[in-house]
Amino acid sequence: MTDQPALLAKVLTVSDGVVAGTRVDASGAALADLLRAHGFDVVDQQVVSDGAEPVAQALRGLTDGFAGLVVSTGGTGFAQRDQTPEGTRLVIEREAPGLAEAMRLVSPSGRLSRGIVGVRGLAVICNTPGSPKGCVEQLTAILDVLPHALRLLADSPTQH
Repeated sequence: MTDQPALLAKVLTVSDGVVAGTRVDASGAALADLLRAHGFDVVDQQVVSDGAEPVAQALRGLTDGFAGLVVSTGGTGFAQRDQTPEGTRLVIEREAPGLAEAMRLVSPSGRLSRGIVGVRGLAVICNTPGSPKGCVEQLTAILDVLPHALRLLADSPTQH
């Protein structure tokens, strides 16, 4: 049996309210707990304001030289400032639409999420909703296949 590389993850909370200190980052904490429970080492958690450019800038910083999973929470809805997918599209090299579709199918409210999933370098970026329940539900929908996706990205041996 070959040793598998560690599963590394980073969490990005996209929220004007959390940045301003008027809201608690319950979603970021919920994602970090979920990831740890599924064997990921959460090596960084950050918060950024809503908007495409702040999100893109944060994602560039989180993925430069990083091999692992970056999960964002927030900014995937219909409000004017909800521009996380737009910011994510500015940095990803390839989309993974099947993962985003699976995430949306977890609940009726999930269909309102505009979040995307894509690849930048050796990192997989997943957008999840800003609610603790929604982000956990959506990430849980794809957690079973993410280790395999990360191994494929890293060109590690896999079983098909």
